[in-house]
Parts: sequence; structure tokens; C-alpha cells
Amino acid sequence: MAASSKVKTRVGENIELGFVEEVDSECLLSYQFPSKVGGLPAWLSLKPLPCLDELQCRKCDEPTVFLLQVYAPRDHSELTFHRTIFIFICRNPACCQPNNNDNLRVFRSHLARINDFYSPEPPTDAVTASTSADKRPHARDYQTLCVICGAPGPKTCSRCHKTSYCSKLHQTIDWKAIHKTICKDDGGGDTASGETVLTFKHPNVLFPEFELVTEKEDFQATKVKSNEDKMKEYREFLSSDSAKDIDDSLNPEELDKMATKSSEDDEQFQAFKDRIRHEPEQVLRFDRGGEPLWISASNTPSEIPTCSCGSSRQFEFQVLPQLLCQLDVDSVGESLDWGVMAVYTCSQDCDIGNKYQEEFIWKQDLVKTD
Repeated sequence: MAASSKVKTRVGENIELGFVEEVDSECLLSYQFPSKVGGLPAWLSLKPLPCLDELQCRKCDEPTVFLLQVYAPRDHSELTFHRTIFIFICRNPACCQPNNNDNLRVFRSHLARINDFYSPEPPTDAVTASTSADKRPHARDYQTLCVICGAPGPKTCSRCHKTSYCSKLHQTIDWKAIHKTICKDDGGGDTASGETVLTFKHPNVLFPEFELVTEKEDFQATKVKSNEDKMKEYREFLSSDSAKDIDDSLNPEELDKMATKSSEDDEQFQAFKDRIRHEPEQVLRFDRGGEPLWISASNTPSEIPTCSCGSSRQFEFQVLPQLLCQLDVDSVGESLDWGVMAVYTCSQDCDIGNKYQEEFIWKQDLVKTD
């Protein structure tokens, strides 16, 4: 896809900003329809879950892990009374390459108010130990789940036959971390659900868990210097005495091209910073049907692939680089990174029943491109 060169910003009336808040994990379970970051996925449709091939990294073929989910119901159809978008990411830093989305997977799930899993009545705010199991449905009630990541877990420990995994990689991680010390061939071993201890037991696999809370953006645009004004200043500079030391091997057209490209990138980055500055802790921007707030004028999509149903996709929300500060992913050398991750979903929310539909994500980084 070709890159667009236009600086894009949008002052919308319906943009919502997402922020992370610490909360008890018991408040972020599937039947509470949460928006959340990290920990285990709170699956919306409890069966069938995305297959393991769909959850693999396209770079290394290892399993991706849950990054975040956004609960975003729509009232245009009775089928989307509940609706959640999920993002998964590969934790291998080598798979995180500039302006490449192969280490990311995104899925849409939606259910009608009357569905196979949840009560049509909203859940109560208070979660108590006395809440009956039939009012707290979970994906493990319908299939075995990986004790590490919460994805489907068709593999089991060959010794205890009780602990489930999605892959050999996650089985190895669990064995080295704890399972070898507790595994018994008499039916012992850690439970297949493992929901309460996973975040603490395997901190190098799962991300720290937070609730995602949203509020409406309150932003007043201010006048900024236009690209044309900057180019005018640049040309005035070229005609001045201060420009005499510029390399004579570059002709005016080449200089103009270089200056235009640099100016567009600088202007877009400045627009990004100006828009973010009034709420610097925002980690997500939700603007269904709008435009992403790009961090660069380079590497923006000129077209978005259509949904498998044939309908066009529309922008729904973007993940900001500020989230990286909450995820403890910094390391010496390579690390997970992104500038903007823009999620596009089917504009018609095509009927997928209880299944998960893979959608499209565009990753843009703040790097120099040719």
C-alpha cells in the first residue's frame, strides 16, 4: 500500500480517550464485559475461540499473547448488543519491526442480548464469593485453556494430564517456572484455569493487567503554522546569505523535495504532540468512522483491505505509544515498540455468530523512510 503524504488531524465531537487504572482482577472477567489491558483475555464469545493458527505471530509462528480489549457495543443491529475488539502481540522483540504489523493480530466478537453464554440482564457491580457459577460464565467452561496465556489449550502435560497448553513454548515456560516442582503422575499439578495466579506466575509472558476507562475528549484546536508557510520560510532561507554553504550537488528540485518531506513529517509529529499534550496519560483514542491521529506523515495506508464478507472496513480506535510505559517491556537492545497502532473493523459488523472475525491493524512507527 502506498503511503499518503497529507498531514491528518481531526477535531471530532465523539472522540473518546482511554486511560489505564489499577483494579482487582475479579472486576475484569468475561461476564462483566470489560475493556482492559494485559493479564488474560476476558473472552466475549466463550466458544469457539480463535484457533491457534490465527493467534500465531506471522514472523516466528510462536503464539501471540493478549495485549488489550475494547468493549464497544453498537446499536445499529441487535447482533452487536455486546461487542469487543481484541489485540494480541508477539512478545519476541525481534518480530517487532518498523512499520510492520506481522507480529500483531486483532479480532472482533459480538453477541446479541439473548445469547448462548450470558444473562440478558446486566451484571451487578459487586462481585462476591457467593455469586453462583452459572452467573459467572467463563471460556474454560467450554474448552481447556492454556495455563500460561488463556488461549485454547489442546496440549496437556504428559505426566499429570491435568495442565493444558496452547503450544510447546508455553509448556516449556511453565515447566521451568513452576510445573516441574508440583507435577505428579497421580493427577496432581496446577489447575487448567490458573486464572488467579497467572499474572504473577509468568510476568515475562503476560502484560501487567489494568482496566481501560474512557472519557470524552475535550480539545480546542489552536492555529499552527501551515506547511505552506514553512516552505515559504525555507525558500527565503535558500535565497539568503546563510544558505551559501549548502551542498551545490543538490539541485533546487531535490532540495525542495527533501524539505517538503521533512516538513510534512515534522508537522505531523508536532500535530500529534499538540493533540496529546492536553491529556498526556491517554493510551487509546476511540473514534469510529473517523481518522487516526498519525504520528508521522509517512507510512499511512492509502487503502484498507475489505472484510472477508466484502464490506469496507472503517477506523475504530488507535493504541498510543504511551501504553508502552505501563507494560514493562523495556530491555537492553531490542524491545517491543510502536508509534501508532490503528484498528480497522468491518463497517457492517457482518454476522459471525459465536465465532471471532479477524480484522485489520496498521502499525506506524516514527522512523525515517526512503
